[in-house]
Amino acid sequence: MAHDIDYRILGDDIQAVEIELDPGEAVRAEVGAMLFMEDGIQMQTGTGGGIFSGLKRMISGESFFITSFLNTANNKSRVTFAAPYPGKIIPLDLTQYGGTFLCQRDGFLCAAQGIDISVEFTKRLGAGLFGGEGFILQRLSGDGKAFVHAGGAIIQRTLQPNETLRVDTGCLVAFQPSVDYDIQFIGGFKNVLFGGEGLFYAKLTGPGIVFLQSLPFVRLADRIMAAAAWGRNKEQSSGIGGLLGGIISGRD
Repeated sequence: MAHDIDYRILGDDIQAVEIELDPGEAVRAEVGAMLFMEDGIQMQTGTGGGIFSGLKRMISGESFFITSFLNTANNKSRVTFAAPYPGKIIPLDLTQYGGTFLCQRDGFLCAAQGIDISVEFTKRLGAGLFGGEGFILQRLSGDGKAFVHAGGAIIQRTLQPNETLRVDTGCLVAFQPSVDYDIQFIGGFKNVLFGGEGLFYAKLTGPGIVFLQSLPFVRLADRIMAAAAWGRNKEQSSGIGGLLGGIISGRD
């Protein structure tokens, strides 16, 4: 049984989650997620279930190790975890979702001790070949609370039976296992060449709850890299232009 932890979400655009632990309670988190902790919290880093569990997390793109934060004091104590980039933190009470939720491989932030964090491979051939971020998912299982982070704003959709939603693969954050997940080719010659939306999208079919993010980290990183490259090109052009101007005008 997972530990029954209390929490509160801090911040707005760049959030953190503060976990309040009773004596003997613990929370698990990805390595490097901890922001600060109070007296009485003891850190315990390990594989979280043996070498095989660590290897499975490495396959999913996460750290080999996972850290537990145990309250060893005789009173309540707090530990806080920060999201790695601007966005929102999604609290998931797994008891309200049938005990299981799936999330993107880099979406997990922390969870109550007793929540199982494992790798979930998509079963569809299309998803496996072209899913990108969606090929390898993380399965969160248990009867307690888990926390997932997303970039930008969070959009929650509740799909009815056989209701479908087509989503950019990077914008998918988490969904219930009852949602059917596949990858489809976007189609159309002009769409492929000039659409700017990639070659594939995720097709989600209900029933179940889906969480989407408005600004995936990959998209944010691409914009930053493009802006940096434009800045370097502009600087180089200015330097060449200034040099040529000097030569034409007779300046040294």
